[in-house]
Amino acid sequence: MSRPLLFASLLACALASSSSFASEAVPRSVGQPYAAGNLADRIVLTPGQNAATQMAVSFRTDVQQSDAVLEFGPALGGPQVTAKATQLAGSTRRLDSDNGPSNYHQVRLEQLTPDTAYVYRVKGSAGWSEWQQFHTAQEHFAPFTFLYLGDAQNNILSVASRTIRQALRSVARPALVVHAGDLVASREELAHDDEWGEWNQAGGWAYAAIPQVAAAGNHEYIDTVLADGSESRNLSPHYQAQFALPRNGAPGAAETSFFTDYQGVRFVVLDGTSALDLGTLEAQTSWLENALKTSQAAWNIVVMHQPIYTCARPEDTEELKAAWKPLLDRYQVDLVLQGHDHCYSRLTHEAGREATAKAQQSNQPIGPVYLVSVTGSKMYGLNDRARTQPDRTAEDTQLFQTIAVEQSRLSVRVYTADDRLYDAFDIQRDASGNKYLHEPRLARQAERVCQGDTGPDGLPCTAKDK
Repeated sequence: MSRPLLFASLLACALASSSSFASEAVPRSVGQPYAAGNLADRIVLTPGQNAATQMAVSFRTDVQQSDAVLEFGPALGGPQVTAKATQLAGSTRRLDSDNGPSNYHQVRLEQLTPDTAYVYRVKGSAGWSEWQQFHTAQEHFAPFTFLYLGDAQNNILSVASRTIRQALRSVARPALVVHAGDLVASREELAHDDEWGEWNQAGGWAYAAIPQVAAAGNHEYIDTVLADGSESRNLSPHYQAQFALPRNGAPGAAETSFFTDYQGVRFVVLDGTSALDLGTLEAQTSWLENALKTSQAAWNIVVMHQPIYTCARPEDTEELKAAWKPLLDRYQVDLVLQGHDHCYSRLTHEAGREATAKAQQSNQPIGPVYLVSVTGSKMYGLNDRARTQPDRTAEDTQLFQTIAVEQSRLSVRVYTADDRLYDAFDIQRDASGNKYLHEPRLARQAERVCQGDTGPDGLPCTAKDK
């Protein structure tokens, strides 16, 4: 039996049980099951197309709470926030999972005032959640710092949560959290609903108060078998329910591609899985060009799961490189944030790190800087090119990134999960718009690579060849 058919069989068995939706055949998370309760959970805040005036909230309840209800108002210095709150409605969808039935709700907040603090709470069948507070973006450029996380995917609560929480502790007030896909595994690792429960628990209240920008990875898709016996993919209903994303994406990938403008930065999010496997490459390419061409932002950052330049896989993602790299160059994209490869890579010049060094010495402008990173426990070994092509790499290493946005500089700092600086670089822009790579003289760790079977921490290397 194929893996997709095997999983479908196991899931059917789990859902058929009248006494419990859990099944011995389906791997479960450690601890209590993640069944929906009578108070709302899995509360996630996402930005709209214009983060100065638009936000959205998604949350989960039991099926007794049949409609989406949110109370919303201005943040106050005192405790009487309810007095100035109004009630808003939204949309609801039912999701039957390994942990039983639930309702997912989404409420979109429109016509907000820029640079303003708001509070909200959401309703479950037994009452209200706690009040959550967020701050809209300023209407025009202003400095801010955001976090970038690679794949969490496996051992989300037990292992990846440490990296996520260290990232959240590293910046006093992160404006956004950007996820480069594969938030969960959606395979045979765990029951799918448990994985999403772990992902939400790993970020906790921060996901409800800090806008989340989440790309879809290949593991946000579920393998399926078509009537003719061929295999295909369907977008996970959890992803669709969990994120109320801006509705401005490419035809055919409208639920997984989008852009959001935040304080002078346009974040453009692509869906490489849909492009490669579901026939949306041409539509996304056209949409990407329009999103970059029409951008009035000071900085343009592209987020995608499959990397243009790989650090683990033997070959680059050639279809995406051929279609999208010319646009990234033409429209002078500044950063490309990626995942998928479960290693770290910072690449400036396709010709390699020696070309980067020469460009720095001769003060030559650069194009986009390509980053790959990993948050969770699953590790891949570096490919042969990774030793010479990227400016810096790592394997068998969990990482998080902080990115400070200024008018003429992006400052990227990369930290290992134990909160030690691993990489540091700035993209500096001059008055003519040319960009240059600058590496500040900061104490960094030596490059973390496996030596034979020994990992960089002196333990057995967990990075597997891809």
